[in-house]
Amino acid sequence: MPPALALLQQRHSTPSRQLGEPAPDEATLQALLEAAIRVPDHGKLVPFRLIRLQGAAKLHFGEQLATLAIRRHPQLSEAKREKERLRYTFAPLVLVVVARLDADSSVPAVEQQLSAGCVAHNLLLGAHALGFGAQWLTGWAAYDREVAAILGLAAHEQVTGFVHLGTPQIEVPDRDRPALTDLLSTWLP
Repeated sequence: MPPALALLQQRHSTPSRQLGEPAPDEATLQALLEAAIRVPDHGKLVPFRLIRLQGAAKLHFGEQLATLAIRRHPQLSEAKREKERLRYTFAPLVLVVVARLDADSSVPAVEQQLSAGCVAHNLLLGAHALGFGAQWLTGWAAYDREVAAILGLAAHEQVTGFVHLGTPQIEVPDRDRPALTDLLSTWLP
């Protein structure tokens, strides 16, 4: 394998519960973010933005989500209430990747969403390259309009994912990967 592809071959997600301090320092984070936004962007729409959740804001965000979940499901067990409350507190940094969809553009919405998805993936690759761990999560909160309002999203915006960043606290084994032979075919006319 060419050495340049080693990064891609070694990348894996670190569960958010296994991410601790330190997070990237401010200069490293800025470099990571500058690299992460270098994505395919048909039409130069910049159909994405980022929101940083860090420190006490992560717990406050989780508490708002727990309140919302309890309001919708009053029978929610105490364990599930606590899970909602603490969901964003394990990794020292959570970046919310937001897709900004331009409905008036000739660029299909799916291409705009994929561009935002590439930002999230670049964050994973970049974190790994820098020696950090990361996990891209969604969950119900990513698809909920009340959560979008909590985050200050406009009507044309949607959460692509929550990228949890930090330092792996354990050695994470790689998962089984699909065989390329099961995925690649050659089209013939």
